[in-house]
Amino acid sequence: MTDQETPDTVGMPAPPTVPTVRPKRVSHRGRHVAPLASSNKIDEEVPEFEPFMLLPKGLPPLMEYLDVWDVDMIKQPHEVNKQKHHTNLYSNDYLIVRRAQEFQIKITFNRAYKPVEDKFAVEFVIGASPQYSKGTYIPVFPSKERKSIWRGQVLETSDNVVTIGIITAPDCIVGKYGLYIAVVTPYGIRRTRRDPKLDVYILFNPWSPADAVFLDDEEEREECVLNELGVIYHGAYDDVAERSWNYGQFEFGILDACLFIMDKGDMPLTNRGDPVKVSRKASAMVNSRDDEGVLVGNWSGDYMYGVPPTSWTGSVEILRDYSGSQGMPVGYAQCWVYAAVFNTFLRCLGIPSRVVTNFFSAHDNDGNLKMDIILDDKGRVDRSRTRDSIWNYHCWNECFMARPDLPDGFGGWQVVDATPQETSDGMYRCGPASVAAIKNGQVCYPFDAPFVFAEVNSDVVFYSRSMEGTLQPVKVNTKHVGRMVLTKAVLHDGRRDITDHYKFPEGSAEERLVLEKAEELGCQREKASLRPVDIDVEILAQEVQLGETFDLELQFTNHSAQQHVVDIYISGTVVYYTGVPSAEVVFQTPTVKLDPKQSKKEKLVVRSEAYLKKLLEVQGNLHFIATGKVKKTGQIITAMRLVTVHNPRLTVKVAGSPRVDEEMYVTVEFTNPFMFSLENVYVRVEGPGIMSIQTKQYRIIGPGSSITWTENFSPRRAGSTKMMASLDCAALRQVCSS
Repeated sequence: MTDQETPDTVGMPAPPTVPTVRPKRVSHRGRHVAPLASSNKIDEEVPEFEPFMLLPKGLPPLMEYLDVWDVDMIKQPHEVNKQKHHTNLYSNDYLIVRRAQEFQIKITFNRAYKPVEDKFAVEFVIGASPQYSKGTYIPVFPSKERKSIWRGQVLETSDNVVTIGIITAPDCIVGKYGLYIAVVTPYGIRRTRRDPKLDVYILFNPWSPADAVFLDDEEEREECVLNELGVIYHGAYDDVAERSWNYGQFEFGILDACLFIMDKGDMPLTNRGDPVKVSRKASAMVNSRDDEGVLVGNWSGDYMYGVPPTSWTGSVEILRDYSGSQGMPVGYAQCWVYAAVFNTFLRCLGIPSRVVTNFFSAHDNDGNLKMDIILDDKGRVDRSRTRDSIWNYHCWNECFMARPDLPDGFGGWQVVDATPQETSDGMYRCGPASVAAIKNGQVCYPFDAPFVFAEVNSDVVFYSRSMEGTLQPVKVNTKHVGRMVLTKAVLHDGRRDITDHYKFPEGSAEERLVLEKAEELGCQREKASLRPVDIDVEILAQEVQLGETFDLELQFTNHSAQQHVVDIYISGTVVYYTGVPSAEVVFQTPTVKLDPKQSKKEKLVVRSEAYLKKLLEVQGNLHFIATGKVKKTGQIITAMRLVTVHNPRLTVKVAGSPRVDEEMYVTVEFTNPFMFSLENVYVRVEGPGIMSIQTKQYRIIGPGSSITWTENFSPRRAGSTKMMASLDCAALRQVCSS
């Protein structure tokens, strides 16, 4: 036999004999007997007959023994397997089932099956050199007397057709298995030929309580596993914008692309049944920083050699390009693209997941809970010494799973992040980190909980720098970072505020205890005791359309019984969404007089010609910061406000009869609202399940000119969906359909 003898395999079909495969990179010689099994590829060389003894005269006559004439995988979308396993939406001709749940196959023999006399097994193999002890070779017997890792039973017999029910182990390897029927004869084992049509995909099962990804909420399962339509939030916490996304986890080729990602990352097959290990490996493989992963990050504004991050409308094209090129990284991505593609990967394999947006997300790279802003001795921001950045927003993923490696109560939603920010165990990845652990300050648990904790809990600390170079904290803003955490609502397009999943209310006793716990476990905070200030300043919120001249309002409040004079420095900077400044467009230094207990507004005109060209160069937003010093007391006052500049939108209209295989039309319309031309404009449109991606280029769209583009399509399947479109050029990005 080709596998280790065990009491349950003696006298039954042995695993296929597979030739040794040479490793791709360095030799394993002297370290491993055989290469590490890290590929889902099923070898073609399988013996059809495996003799028990020497047969000098060749194969004996086997006519009186069972022979397999046909195997029916019952794999059509309308049939019982895919319906019960919630896999009927996959555009895939193979059988796709989920762990720990029974599926059926029908075997047609050459004669009626006799349970007492006939012995056969259904063999499942995955990867090269399959082994029973590794869970890569699994024989399933049709009787309870012969135990195996997976359970099998005869459900029905009719003439010479036998229906077998098979239940896989709840922790079995997730991937694509080859299937064989092996019949025992006195002379040896007769096995069916390798037939790719009999291959089976086995996925995680959030419907089974035995599976580690079990989610006991039907609506949440439908949203976080079966929904292809996403909404991703961006902008500012008080001016939230959104964009639609096609996750496309059921589209043709996507399941194979997800398995290819694990192969490309050399992930051992034995780890592919553990959602903790799968999600951690994928968080590294979705970015290309250190392992030739899926997406190349680019925050430069120069996207000449790829697709701008703002142009993508879905994950399908990205994953197909990556797998079709055998692992050539795809350009380009920023955080929401990483999160969206990662979400497709997780949902495709059956791990419940969602995209989450954290508004004002701290990028902490030194292990503390402080984001430092340095002021000079007059109270102005010293940009040459201010290094920390706070992202206007940052997108990551949550996936749902048990965490047997953590104490009770820390399973459930876990943060995983594929955006390459900092390394974790030597690679650019993050998570899974328990959301419950983060909320309770238990940052000692794996993986990367301190980093995520800092993203939602850091303080913004203003330091005054003296002429001698010493730093003195003058103000601490504990409410700016992690202002709001949003995800898509369950089964509709509304927003769901999940900030309370990550932290207790600001200023509450619970929050204080959590921060103390985090400090005990190594997170550092600013502990300086600062006296209350007499003067408050606030920059008021407003909506601004790209190209508008607008008034910026500052609200001053004097809480004291004395008159005060304040010297104010107001700086307006174009910033990338990562908080990195690009160019200063406004700088004014008014002096404000405030009577006792007085509130007063000051207006600052921000002209379009001052910011428009610089804003278009980086597709950023405007960040205003007001700092100043009270003359009488020397107290420092500060305020910050991100002003989201709204881009024009695309209009998408659909016409025709909404029926499967009947012709329909989609029309995309856009008007250039600017006084300059838009050049080399790319427009994309797609509809999950009804229309594949279509693109069109316009060489130039003149000032005030409009475009109208109509495409026909025929819906491939029934159900509700939406059309999504984007427009992109060097002078205008982040334009998408309403």
